[in-house]
Amino acid sequence: MDMGQFRDMRQSSPHFDQPLSRRSRRASLSEIGFGKLETYIKLDKLGEGTYATVFKGRSKLTDNLVALKEIRLEHEEGAPCTAIREVSLLKDLKHANIVTLHDIVHTDKSLTLVFEYLDKDLKQYMDDCGNIMSMHNVKVFLFQILRGLSYCHKRKVLHRDLKPQNLLINEKGELKLADFGLARAKSVPTKTYSNEVVTLWYRPPDVLLGSSEYSTQIDMWGVGCIFYEMAAGRPLFPGSTVEDELHLIFRLLGTPKEENWPGISSIEEFKSHNFPKYKPQPLINHAPRYRDPYESKKRISAEEAMKHSHFRQLGTRVHTLPESVSIFTLKEVQLQRDPGYRNSSYPESGNGKINRRQSMLF
Repeated sequence: MDMGQFRDMRQSSPHFDQPLSRRSRRASLSEIGFGKLETYIKLDKLGEGTYATVFKGRSKLTDNLVALKEIRLEHEEGAPCTAIREVSLLKDLKHANIVTLHDIVHTDKSLTLVFEYLDKDLKQYMDDCGNIMSMHNVKVFLFQILRGLSYCHKRKVLHRDLKPQNLLINEKGELKLADFGLARAKSVPTKTYSNEVVTLWYRPPDVLLGSSEYSTQIDMWGVGCIFYEMAAGRPLFPGSTVEDELHLIFRLLGTPKEENWPGISSIEEFKSHNFPKYKPQPLINHAPRYRDPYESKKRISAEEAMKHSHFRQLGTRVHTLPESVSIFTLKEVQLQRDPGYRNSSYPESGNGKINRRQSMLF
């Protein structure tokens, strides 16, 4: 349906002449086709989330692509409450770096959340460029992650499940946080809807050790892990079990002790594993391409991180944009062609072509 037809409908519909009550507004939306499953054509399956299956779809109303997140209601106790959490949060989160929820369709068997469609997630993006990203693009993506998170954190919303698969990217390079199903959950599950294992790679040690005292820092740990993965081309802590994950963390950052983690020696989960006393390693040994580490021992906030000199080359205007406006509206913000990318539509770097070997120097 084009806007002309929509206007004709408005003119011929008595509903639109006076202010609408909630009931009549809902009635007129359902006349147009919002809230109806037949409005959407289901295309291929995109993936399995923690509580839902996600399909690519098309809206018959607008002809636009959408992502259909289908939550089956019959046999999963956790599903409705996570869906309701996600819906109630996303209704209020309007930001250029957060995925837009277009519609909700409720039937007896399922609840379907209709989202804007983005081409791929960060995991697919990294795979497509052979895990060698331009460091400039790492910066552009990292800034957008922080921008979306800073907006959430100001509103007392934690994401709690940041990972490359939950960061969606469109052809322009706009990155959006998605999958807020765990944002108000009391615990973070270890299995998905279809019994697949949920990744532990982006979870902080306090959460792995059973803490449910969540703060904004749970998300910032994930940001650090994702930043490393974009820059280094491999995950930082790819543990297969909780114990394995903690081993990897402690091997790099040092096994915690009372002096740097008061109370650690009385945490049962920590005592039972009897970890070796690892000494902290210099991070630069593991991330040679990154020469500007955050010095702070304390996890930095999203808002502070955005102001870091690391982002200086994005200019000053990225800091004054309205929340709903993409950073790519600024001509000084552009993606470069990634060195490992085979069929990129992005422009070459301003310094001419970057070959694979040169890219390792960035």
